[in-house]
Amino acid sequence: MITVTESAKSRAMHLIAQENRPADSFIRVGVEGGGCSGLSYKLEFDSELKPDDKVFEDKGIRIVCDKKSFLYLIGTELEFSDGLNGKGFVFNNPNASRTCGCGESFAV
Repeated sequence: MITVTESAKSRAMHLIAQENRPADSFIRVGVEGGGCSGLSYKLEFDSELKPDDKVFEDKGIRIVCDKKSFLYLIGTELEFSDGLNGKGFVFNNPNASRTCGCGESFAV
């Protein structure tokens, strides 16, 4: 399962409303090759499901990812931080053995 914190839920709902996204919009997460640690996170809003998607719901927010990415993201929590060290969505991924300094890439 992939979950969201209250801060991520609030920020996602704010962005969906601000960008006038359809009511059935969800957060699409994924993994692709690249970044300084080998794998990079992808994060976007979407409203169209694909045949191989895994769908989760946490705190009223739908989170969707493809099957391949899910293998790397099992148990991940999506958080939103707006602290002094940066602002944005953060992946708390228990499967990552190493992450880069910016937090946008990881290795398993």
